[in-house]
Amino acid sequence: MSTDDLLAPHREAIDHIDQTILSLLNERAAHARAIGELKGSGVVYRPEREAEVLRRIKDLNEGPLPGESVARIFREIMSECLALEKPLSIAFLGPEGTFSQSAAIKHFGHAATTVPCVSIDEAFRAVESRTLDYVVAPVENSTEGAVGRTLDLMVSTPLKICGEVVLRIHHHLLRQSADAAPPRKVYSHAQSLAQCHEWLNRFLPDAERVSVASNAEAARLASEDATVAAIAGEAAAERYSLARLACNIEDEPNNTTRFLVLGHQDILSLALDCQFGSHEAFTRAFARHYFMSPSEFRKQGCLTHNYHRPQLDEAMFGELDAQQQSPPQPNWVPQQRLWGLSTLIHPDEMNGLPLMLLIFALFFVMGMFLDTTPIIMIAIPILLPVIQASSLDTNATILILCVTDRKSVV
Repeated sequence: MSTDDLLAPHREAIDHIDQTILSLLNERAAHARAIGELKGSGVVYRPEREAEVLRRIKDLNEGPLPGESVARIFREIMSECLALEKPLSIAFLGPEGTFSQSAAIKHFGHAATTVPCVSIDEAFRAVESRTLDYVVAPVENSTEGAVGRTLDLMVSTPLKICGEVVLRIHHHLLRQSADAAPPRKVYSHAQSLAQCHEWLNRFLPDAERVSVASNAEAARLASEDATVAAIAGEAAAERYSLARLACNIEDEPNNTTRFLVLGHQDILSLALDCQFGSHEAFTRAFARHYFMSPSEFRKQGCLTHNYHRPQLDEAMFGELDAQQQSPPQPNWVPQQRLWGLSTLIHPDEMNGLPLMLLIFALFFVMGMFLDTTPIIMIAIPILLPVIQASSLDTNATILILCVTDRKSVV
């Protein structure tokens, strides 16, 4: 039996599966379009709903495809279906081929229209004026730190954070031809040059390093001059058809950049879409979960922090004691039933209990007239033989008496 005969049943099965997938995709698209018609002019993009879908798909995935691969496929499916509801336009720091565009495509898929802007300021203005729907802006790099201009704009912008993208950054040395002499210049964005500083010192110590507005601009310049090279990403290499002289030349192997997605996300629409009856109900539920209001949460500028209940510690009790204006009042509660671990005490072990109570009573009376140190110096020599003769543990009892002052007894 030939190889074609062996492959035939598998190919037929794949053809049948493809037909089924196509039918199901169109069925899904029809439901997405119906949802868009029901929403009317409401907000179409729901980041929390899309994140929920992707998490569920990854949990259901049994392989052999990796979870991230399945998530990318469904990201594109959702992008195409979302375009049927309402095509989205995304502003990013251009030109085309930058990491900002890659982040926008990773988050919104290829069906969204990505619009390059000459600056982060222009990208923000385009969305603030509602010319475009969302802006994807870099906010922090694991190597170089925060992107100052984005943080400055976030202070005054009316836009709201509605998502984030963490993009793994890989830098490549790009050129027209891989066979040419070593480049005399290397173009790239200032941050990219800094992130590849050690590699350049080692392999291209004599090349002049020229900072330009973006990595994509560096790739464009390299595509026009065979004597220079550029440091840029995969998207720029494909767009300008450049050869890769070296791949992944970043000094930090875990180099990542975090991008924020900002837009006119209406919290009321978000609340109704999450099945809350009102804006107030959503805010109360949010505060119960995160211990802050949605507006305070946005001011954090990050969606990946962990939020915990405040821990009661000695410093907090000190603050509460300093703020106490009146003595505490007892609060009687109805009879309650408690469950817990229990243990049995032998009657012989109870012999020392009255003695312990008597000693504490003695310390209480002496504490009304003396400080802790004189009490210990007077009482311990007298009580030590009595404690040793009883069933009490001598060391433990003396330790308790030494660390117990009259304030704690009172």
